[in-house]
Amino acid sequence: MGTMQKKDFHQKIDQIGLHFAEAGGRHPYMRYSSYTLAIPSNAEFSVPQLKMLLKEVQQITGKKIPLKEWQEL
Repeated sequence: MGTMQKKDFHQKIDQIGLHFAEAGGRHPYMRYSSYTLAIPSNAEFSVPQLKMLLKEVQQITGKKIPLKEWQEL
């Protein structure tokens, strides 16, 4: 897992079940049920950012997302 473009991250996250909601303030938001996840506004995410975001997604959805599954999305 290396850096990732924001648009690619949005596509993968959408496949998991979080949906791009809207830009609000300084960051775009993704929604899953009643949860809202703020997404960094930079155009490309670093490895530490991706790890942090995936950890949050796993906590919100209650789904474990193995690296292989993430790469295949």
